[in-house]
Amino acid sequence: MPDSNEAQDPLEGWTPTGIDVTVPSIARIYDSLLGGKDNFAVDRAVAAELLEAAPGLAECAISHRLILSRGVKFLVEQGVRQFVDLGSGLPSAQNTHQVAQDGDPEARVVYVDNDPIVLAHGRALLAENDRTTVITADMRDPDGVLGHPDLTGLIKADEPIAVMMLGVIHHINDDEDPAGLVKRYLDALPSGSWLFLTHFLSVGVESDALERVMQGSHKTGRFRTREEIEAYFDGLELAEPGVVYLDLWRPDVPTDADSLDVGQRLVLGGIARKP
Repeated sequence: MPDSNEAQDPLEGWTPTGIDVTVPSIARIYDSLLGGKDNFAVDRAVAAELLEAAPGLAECAISHRLILSRGVKFLVEQGVRQFVDLGSGLPSAQNTHQVAQDGDPEARVVYVDNDPIVLAHGRALLAENDRTTVITADMRDPDGVLGHPDLTGLIKADEPIAVMMLGVIHHINDDEDPAGLVKRYLDALPSGSWLFLTHFLSVGVESDALERVMQGSHKTGRFRTREEIEAYFDGLELAEPGVVYLDLWRPDVPTDADSLDVGQRLVLGGIARKP
């Protein structure tokens, strides 16, 4: 019998079919950074490398969860009742459907992720919520995502849709045309729809170190310039305060840019409406 003090893998003994536990997963690395338990040793090893390169990265992950809540609440206030959350990751506190349906119980949410563990956990969480579903799909295939029968059965194509790309486009490498991918989703949406996007910001030494770790562990993760990130919103009507550090996007309490540490300056985000 192992020593009771010995660290155990939270997922030991439960490996869904098709999961290679020797390959790190973006969703599970993020879960580890948030202090979750739905991750494997390989994921925690990458998370540790990332934290060594940028100790403030855990705070950055928390900022992502907080802007999700504020952003979804804002979108509901704008009349949005349909959400497609791309690269949604593993369930955590205040998920998209919880925030949206707190504002309007009729809100409909589709989670999309390519990690089978997300599907397993999501379906268990949403078993009794008939206005929310989770599908396993690759966001790099917009036609496959938007044409998925579970999505088309819930989302009405002729009504405004909020497409959420929180922390996912920076995992699309340059040769995969991230700007073109964003445009393909936007082109498929009706007028009055919204883009909610966050993205790693290139800030110099810290972001360069993080990018090396990410590209070495799972071959994705690009820190782009402010100009590149702002370009994803071209042709859209940006909501105030525009594309800013996550903690400065409509914060619940007044926040000054000068008070942000390095970890809080690693990501920009914004929300914009399609005319």
